[in-house]
Amino acid sequence: MPRTEGRWTGWSGVGLIAITYVYFLIFAQFAFLKRLAELGIADTHLKVVMGAMAAGGILLSLLAPRLTIYESPGARLRVALTICAAAALLSLIPLKLGAGIAVAFLIGSGLGLLTVTLVTHLRLWLGQRNPLLRVGIGTGIGYFICNIPALFGASAQAQALTAAGVCLVGIAFTFNRPETSDVEHAAPRRAGISFPLVLACFTALVWLDSAAFFIIQNTPALKAGTWKGTAHLWTDGCLHFAGAIFSVFLLRRRGLWQALSMAFLALGFACVLLLDPARAVLAPAFYPVGVSLYSVALVAYPSLLAPTASTAERGRQAGWIYAIAGWFGSAMGIGMGQNLGHVPVAFVAIAGTIVLSPGLIGIVRQRRRELAATVGILLAAFCIEQAIAAMQPANLAASQVERGRGVYVSEGCINCHSQYVRPSTSDVLLWGPVQTLDEVRSARPPLIGNRRQGPDLAEVGSRRSPLWMKAHFYNPAEVSHASFMPSYRHLFVGNRGDDLVVYLQNLESTNLRSHFEAEAAWRLPVEDGGDVGTGARLFGDYCATCHAANGSTRRLWRTSFRRLPPDLTLGPYLHVPEAASQAQRIEAFARIVKFGIPGTDMPGHEYLADDDVASISLWLADRTSIHSGEKQ
Repeated sequence: MPRTEGRWTGWSGVGLIAITYVYFLIFAQFAFLKRLAELGIADTHLKVVMGAMAAGGILLSLLAPRLTIYESPGARLRVALTICAAAALLSLIPLKLGAGIAVAFLIGSGLGLLTVTLVTHLRLWLGQRNPLLRVGIGTGIGYFICNIPALFGASAQAQALTAAGVCLVGIAFTFNRPETSDVEHAAPRRAGISFPLVLACFTALVWLDSAAFFIIQNTPALKAGTWKGTAHLWTDGCLHFAGAIFSVFLLRRRGLWQALSMAFLALGFACVLLLDPARAVLAPAFYPVGVSLYSVALVAYPSLLAPTASTAERGRQAGWIYAIAGWFGSAMGIGMGQNLGHVPVAFVAIAGTIVLSPGLIGIVRQRRRELAATVGILLAAFCIEQAIAAMQPANLAASQVERGRGVYVSEGCINCHSQYVRPSTSDVLLWGPVQTLDEVRSARPPLIGNRRQGPDLAEVGSRRSPLWMKAHFYNPAEVSHASFMPSYRHLFVGNRGDDLVVYLQNLESTNLRSHFEAEAAWRLPVEDGGDVGTGARLFGDYCATCHAANGSTRRLWRTSFRRLPPDLTLGPYLHVPEAASQAQRIEAFARIVKFGIPGTDMPGHEYLADDDVASISLWLADRTSIHSGEKQ
């Protein structure tokens, strides 16, 4: 006779779920990467190693349902946990590239076999009493453990040993299960979502999760507000657990679509917040909730939510979900975060269309007449509006440039900034080229200004990028040392700040070629030899905000730069050839310091005296020599 399910028997499934999350998050995503960094495996080699992990994960995720060597799910789990534990222990020894690839493949293979086997036969270890709640508790506990400060902040070696240890505990759990068949249970109530669409939804959510994770992890200011400090970590752990339990409620009462939709709203909102440095600190409050919301569904779907009672079919679906959504989606999200530094709004919209489509399709089916009537009314209103507009004199809305010009006037920018390059003066090289009288008179009204307390802005669009302008409006003294201009951050609460930036970007002459030629012909005066000590001080005042690892502008706007500014205290020096002589390096640095780099966020420091430019250039050239010597 089958034995009765004991009070605690089904909780072995909770432990196995938590252990899987701890191994994946603490070891595969953190400890192993830190260990590779310690061993000097980086850049292209690192991509190869992580590619091997993804290959192992995809391969075993797809093969796991088809393996016949170990027919018992318990035996398969024990093999998978043994592989995972062995890979964690192997990472402790000194690894070369080949060994690193092999260990990474083992990690991916072990995780692929572990996850697909576990979720396919989940009922064997959860039992019949509240299996969905136990999935939520297991997921929440797993995330909570990962956020325990002592574990999260431990060394790579300690985290690897912990991962191996929990795998060994997991082997013991595989022997403790109720006498429950995972073949003969009734199929769950249909979720109303086809499997291909479920797969697409999970892929979109994992993609968003991985991209946001990479951006937060690699942005010091965001990481400090998320994964640094005891209070932040405990808060994250609690948010993850609460999100997991809330997911159980949604899955029970509202169904799969509601849970995935709420997960998207939280993750999508977090990704959009990350686009604005002023609001990015709020993203970590939404990110953990969104992750836990979909993670519970990801674990529970094959055995508890999918409309199938066939073990073989559950296994195949689990394999595709973890191969495509889990491994492919994760790799693509990390790649997006690494290459773009942000999640484009267009991609968030595409992900939202995928995840929200089941509900939208249902609304369309149920409310066809109402929707058709609404579309008809809107179309008729649009046609009438266009007809009325065609019969009236043209009264076009102000363009963004015109609105920005209005902001420029209303905020009194004209009181400190001129828009007139004085001919035959030093203005021509600093702010040029010179506008013709016709160009000056064409403005309505002309904004040539009556005094100049700040730089001339007649050609500012060719000298400053939109990001630099925005950062300058937020905190002028941070990007222009000793500036007494007040902050105009409040303009960006609405659209006025963006309009002003667009207007200033439009201040650009069509005669820039001659000006760039003049910049290229400029040479640092011979008598201005510079001083290294002065250069170091001036670098700290004018350059370190972007070109030092902990520079305030670099940290605040990290995800917005076209290309993250290099740390010039260490290199590389991208626009100065290493083979150049000392004099050539000084000359190259001097031109960049004075005029910036067109087409990038690097501004010029036209207002600096030539001897100050020489001092900064001399200091940078000396740093180049030092690092070139280290490489040799």
